[in-house]
Amino acid sequence: MKLVFWLLAIATAYSYFIYAALLMVLPKRRSAAVPAQAAELPRVSLIITAYNEAQRIEEKLENSLALDYPADRLEIIVASDCSEDTTDQIVEAFAPGRVRLVRADQRKGKEYAQLCAIREASGEVLVFSDVATGIPADAIHRLVAYFTDPGIGAVSSEDRMISQDGSVAGEGAYVKYEMWLRRQESRCAGLVGLSGSFFAARAEVCRQWDIYSPSDFNTALNCRQQQMLAVTAPDVLGHYKDIVDSKREYQRKVRTVLRGMTALVRHPDVLSFRQYGLFALQLWSHKIMRWAVPWLMLMLLAVSLLLWNQGAIYRLALVAQLLFYVAGLIGWLVPASREFGPIRIIFFFLQVNVALAEAFIKLIRGDRIYVWKPSER
Repeated sequence: MKLVFWLLAIATAYSYFIYAALLMVLPKRRSAAVPAQAAELPRVSLIITAYNEAQRIEEKLENSLALDYPADRLEIIVASDCSEDTTDQIVEAFAPGRVRLVRADQRKGKEYAQLCAIREASGEVLVFSDVATGIPADAIHRLVAYFTDPGIGAVSSEDRMISQDGSVAGEGAYVKYEMWLRRQESRCAGLVGLSGSFFAARAEVCRQWDIYSPSDFNTALNCRQQQMLAVTAPDVLGHYKDIVDSKREYQRKVRTVLRGMTALVRHPDVLSFRQYGLFALQLWSHKIMRWAVPWLMLMLLAVSLLLWNQGAIYRLALVAQLLFYVAGLIGWLVPASREFGPIRIIFFFLQVNVALAEAFIKLIRGDRIYVWKPSER
């Protein structure tokens, strides 16, 4: 039983701590990205996916037209997932000649709408963005600079959350850790998933497009299969507003994780060390082991209870776990307590793991999410 305790403790800590230490000692790949000269600028297709976005599509299009990139090298496409409001009419009337509407022939989800746009895009580089994401004026220039390295197949932005009052929200320890982890991964075997709200890829990387897997994972996988890397760009930011309702934010987490789990069910071969090497290790470490954390934590708590009389270290471990869960419970019952840093971090960590557990239960139950509805922000 003591051996089980230590194995569970190591497995629980692996994804968040041991894996991070492992990434620090693995050999890194140097980036060859340099500023692209005007004569070298590739043609870019900006693909904006939309479903019933009549209230904010104009703001997104204004943001897109204001991008500091030559107009004759930038194609703006709105991929409508069979919108039922006036989104399509607004797009068609907005800046004819600069903005083009591609409406999916049937509502089959975000990735299918993107595929319809990919088939009509003329760009050498395809940039994918959600309506809710604001793109800085120099972002496209910065993105294409990374593609001067022939080994890079896709580039992910880094997310910045905007509060409802318009100010940039604090990143928080958890988000800062995630961004650091992605930077380490991109210098090893490449990202195992990009920021789905704003990323770029070479056109050839997008030829194989699985409409039943999240495009951020699908693109990273396609890069690996074509012997290229998906990397993060710390100097390219995507700004998006915080979700109004915290309950909807939780449900968004569940949906995101369920879609990620579904992708691995559809592509189990990517977990093969023989075929994918270090990339497979990163998938096991960042995805599988992290998805297992809520179940590992529950088993660790149960074993700690059974070992209460087996020594002070086991009693201390049990007390520490109970205090951890009590802090999370306080954060849930008393929202104001989240202003205190440690409680905020513990609450967010436990909320994420509850979402992971719910997503896994849905997966086992056979639930799948292909069609989408953007979160209200």
